[in-house]
Amino acid sequence: MTKPGNELLFLALGGSGEIGMNVNLYGTQGKWVMVDLGLTFADPGYPGIDLILPDLDFIERNRKDLIGIVLTHGHEDHIGAIPYLAADLGVPLYATPFTAGLIRGKLEEEGITKQVKLNVVPRDSAFDLGPFRFTYVPLAHSIPEGNALLIETPYGNIFHTGDWKLDEEPLLGTPATAEELTAIGDEGVLALVCDSTNVFNDAASGSEAAVREGLDAVVREATGRVLVTTFASNAARLQTLGQVAIDTDRQLCVAGRSLDRILKVAKSVGYLQDFPPIIDFDTAMRLPPRDVMIVATGGQGEARAALARIAFDSHQLKLSKGDTVIFSSKQIPGNEMQIARIQNMLASKGIEMVTDRQAHVHVSGHPGRPELELMYRWIRPEIVLPVHGEMRHMAEQARFADSLGVPKSIVQMNGDMIRLAPDGPKKIGTERSGRLILDGDVILPADGTTMNERRKVSVNGVIAVAAAIDQSGRLKGKPAITFQGVPIEEDRVDFIAEASEAAGKALSAGGKDESKLREAVRLAVRRKATEWTGKKPIVDVSLIRV
Repeated sequence: MTKPGNELLFLALGGSGEIGMNVNLYGTQGKWVMVDLGLTFADPGYPGIDLILPDLDFIERNRKDLIGIVLTHGHEDHIGAIPYLAADLGVPLYATPFTAGLIRGKLEEEGITKQVKLNVVPRDSAFDLGPFRFTYVPLAHSIPEGNALLIETPYGNIFHTGDWKLDEEPLLGTPATAEELTAIGDEGVLALVCDSTNVFNDAASGSEAAVREGLDAVVREATGRVLVTTFASNAARLQTLGQVAIDTDRQLCVAGRSLDRILKVAKSVGYLQDFPPIIDFDTAMRLPPRDVMIVATGGQGEARAALARIAFDSHQLKLSKGDTVIFSSKQIPGNEMQIARIQNMLASKGIEMVTDRQAHVHVSGHPGRPELELMYRWIRPEIVLPVHGEMRHMAEQARFADSLGVPKSIVQMNGDMIRLAPDGPKKIGTERSGRLILDGDVILPADGTTMNERRKVSVNGVIAVAAAIDQSGRLKGKPAITFQGVPIEEDRVDFIAEASEAAGKALSAGGKDESKLREAVRLAVRRKATEWTGKKPIVDVSLIRV
C-alpha cells in the first residue's frame, strides 16, 4: 500500500527499534505528512563514516502525496537529516523559531536555502496542512522549544509527544500545564505516540533547577580550572552553567563550534539573555585557574570535539593537575570506549573527574515511569503507540500502558504500516526502511558494496598483485606484491617473496581468459596470506599485457 485511503495510517521510517534517526509518517485521504527527519551517529561498524541517514525510499516513491515535514524540536536525531534529504522531497518544512533557526543554519551551510521552503510557526500556535491540523504543545525537554504535536485528523486526534519530560522548574520556556494537557484529553485522543527512552526508570527524570544546585556545589569545591562538558544542544544546561559561573565567581569560556552556534541561535530568538560574557581562550589561560570555568563539547568522546583536543594537548586551552572536568551529560550506549579513552588521558595528568555517578550534575530530558503514568492519565488515549526506543523500550512501554488501563497498544518497528483507524490498531503491511551512510559528500546504502568492502578491508587488510603477461597469458617477469593492514610486520620481505611465487605459479599455465587468470592469482595469494596470518584479506589483481 502506498496511498492512504479513508483511514488513518502510521509508518515509522526511523526511530522505532532504535534511539535516534526519528522519521514518522501519518497518512489519510490520499496525503502523507512527515514528523521529524533525523539522523544518528555511526558506530565502529561503519568505518570512515560519521553520519547515518534514514532510507526514505518509500516516501520518495510517493513524494507527490507528501505535503509537508513538521519538526518537533531541534535535536540532531530529529532534524539532522534535513540538509541531506529534504531538498529531494520538495515539500515545505514547519518549525517553531528556535528550531527553525537551527535548520536555517544547516540549509545555509549546504547552500540550499532557496531549494527548501522553511515556515516559521509561532510558539503554541496551530496550522492546517491538507487534511491535518497541527497544534504545537510545549513540553519540557533539554533544548528550547521541545514540542508535542496535537494532530487533528478526520479519524481522530493524535498526540505525538516528541521528546519530553516533566519539569516543575524549567529554566527555558513554559511547558503545558497538567490542566492544559487534561483539556486535550477531554477532547478525545485516538493515539498517544510516545517517547520510550526512559521507560525502565522507576524515578522521574528530575528538574534542571536541581542540577544547578549540584553543579554549584562541585564547582565551588574545585581549586583549579573547571571544564564542564555537556550536549551543545542542551540550551537549558547552558543557561544553568551560565548561572553556575556567576554563582561561583568564575569567568566563562566556551569551546566548540556547535556551542557557539546554539548560543547564537538561542539569543537570536530571545533565550539566554542573561548569559554571562564569554572570554576568549587566551584570556582564559592568563587568568588564575580558580577564576575560570570552561564549557566544552565532546562529552561523548568525539575525537574532533573540544574536550578530546584539550585532553590530548592539541587545543589552545590546557588542563593540568588539580583541574576538574565535569561530565554533565549521560553516557550514550556505544560511546563507552571513546569516553574511557579521554578519561584515561585526563586521569594520567592528575585531573579530577566528576560524572552523574558522583554528584547530581545531570538530569535526563526523557520521561521515567512516573511521568509516563501522568501523561496517560491526562491524555487518556485509546491507543498507546511507543516510538523513540529500542524494541525492549517500546515493548515495555506497551506493557506499562496496558497495566495502567490504556485500552489498546501496539508495538511496531521501522517499516511497519499501522492502521490506527478505523478498526485499529493493526499492522497491515511492511514497507522498505533502512539506513544510508554519508560518505564524504556521497550518500550510499549502509550495507552496500562500498561499506561491505570497507568492512572487509578494515578486518582483513588488502593485498595488491600486479603482473605482466604476454598475449598468450604467460608471465613476463616477477609479480609485484604490496599490502596494507595485513598482520605481517618483521617478515614482510619473506611473505612478499612467497606470495609472488604463488602468483607466478598460478599464472604459469597461461591462457587468454583474463578473468580466469585473475581469479587463479587471487585465490593463490589469499591462500598464502591465510597460511601466514589466519586472515583472508581482499586480494586485488592487475594483469598488464605486454
